[in-house]
Amino acid sequence: MSSQEKIPEENLPAEQEAAHGAVEGADDPFADPGLPAHRPRIQDIDERAAKRSERTVAFLFVLSMLATIGFIASYVIFPVDKIVFIWPFGHVSALNFSLGLTLGVALFTIGAGAVHWARTLMSDEEIADDRHAIEAEPEVKAKVLADFAAGAEESAFGRRKLIRNTLFGALALVPLSGVMLLRDLGPLPEKKLRQTLWSKGKQLINMNTMEPLRPEDVAVGSLTFAMPEGLTEDAHDFQTQIAKAALMIIRIQPENIKDKREREWAHEGIVAFSKICTHVGCPISLYEQQTHHVLCPCHQSTFDLSDGARVIFGPAGHSLPQLRIGVNSEGNLEALGDFEEPVGPAFWERG
Repeated sequence: MSSQEKIPEENLPAEQEAAHGAVEGADDPFADPGLPAHRPRIQDIDERAAKRSERTVAFLFVLSMLATIGFIASYVIFPVDKIVFIWPFGHVSALNFSLGLTLGVALFTIGAGAVHWARTLMSDEEIADDRHAIEAEPEVKAKVLADFAAGAEESAFGRRKLIRNTLFGALALVPLSGVMLLRDLGPLPEKKLRQTLWSKGKQLINMNTMEPLRPEDVAVGSLTFAMPEGLTEDAHDFQTQIAKAALMIIRIQPENIKDKREREWAHEGIVAFSKICTHVGCPISLYEQQTHHVLCPCHQSTFDLSDGARVIFGPAGHSLPQLRIGVNSEGNLEALGDFEEPVGPAFWERG
């Protein structure tokens, strides 16, 4: 703006002050208005109200402790595959829902208790303090410690023993939720990884036709997939069970079977091996008729089905388990028991 240009009179400070109605006698329009007068709360003047607030805070902390115990109990009680209907969420995992609900309540009630404590029992007087250098002087350090001691006194942490003790209990129990998550590092010491749905007398069901398999249905050199009788695809645990019980059915000329036990456990050259690769559990589906080799498509582990399904190439650690089979009175193929060793990759209980 050049020196010859004139500022409009309405933009001058005096004109603006008059236009907005200046306060008479106000010398400094930016004077510090100060803090509003402190208004005491009912808890400050009525000890019974303070006791009620104390009990409310303690109740929230106790509720947090109970929710944490519920979290731990849910982890133990509910199986991972249990599905329940909860309105309005629909069908959900009982374990996931209970874990989320109890942990959420445990954390929320600690926070709600702390907020209620601060708003009703701790001092609410505002204190103004001047800024100081980053490097504190000895006097400032002494003041900070004094302020901390005063704040601790004003929080009634020492006098309100009920709040203090329940807070310590809630904070001590909440970390146990994280400890329980260590359970996911591996299965509990049970038999569930060593057993499948196969048992003596269960028929082999063709996974393509969903009909019982008969010896004449399996041609020499063919590959058929089977599952246990009674397992249906609409079952809530179908994926869990089929991941252990899926079978490969192959017919080999008996004279071409090299392994003695494999020949004894077969029926007229029909052999049943687990479909689950012993490396990382991928389903095996690639079969070479001339060599009787099967290949896992994930990491190329190769097994010789004419020699006890032993590993001949790749990272798999051990042979595919074989299922002993026979024929029932109706002429259908049936299992003569369960696998004698766990299917799939090794696990920490097995080594």
